[in-house]
Amino acid sequence: MRRKGELQQKILIILLGGIALGFSGSPKQYFRTLRAINKDLRNVNQKSFNRSVRSLCMEKLLKEKKLADGTIALILTAEGELAVKRHQISTGALLIKKRKKWDGRLRVVIFDIPEKKRMVRDIIREHLKTIGFKKLQQSVFVFPYPCEQEILALADIYGVSSFVRVMTVSDIDNMQYIKRSFSLI
Repeated sequence: MRRKGELQQKILIILLGGIALGFSGSPKQYFRTLRAINKDLRNVNQKSFNRSVRSLCMEKLLKEKKLADGTIALILTAEGELAVKRHQISTGALLIKKRKKWDGRLRVVIFDIPEKKRMVRDIIREHLKTIGFKKLQQSVFVFPYPCEQEILALADIYGVSSFVRVMTVSDIDNMQYIKRSFSLI
């Protein structure tokens, strides 16, 4: 897939933002997302926008759906969602924010990715380290903050979902060491 222009990336991210609106847990989060989407659309040239949408439709990242009232809806395809997720990873948007207060539970990521996918296995390890995970064993990493959705999305992007598991645990035999390594004590 060829590299996307800035406007094309914005269109894809905005459409994914629309999906995020449906999953937003609170009105505050819903309106924050809406404001961000509106801000991105404010200064867009109409011809450039139309050209970008046509290009994204030709690449099958978007599809147009004609509604009963005559308007056209833009729908992000599965390929389009994947392109947005890849963009988020490449720009570092997948970083997980540390919470002010720790909930007392650890997130343990384990994976057993086959040798024939060694490169992907190494990439997953590097992503986990970049996020801030600590290595317990070769394919076992731990992190103190909620991150389940992000890790499963990462595994999905690389096509290794069936080999990656995320657990939430409240105790582990070396809990004091782990707390110190994350400065939780």
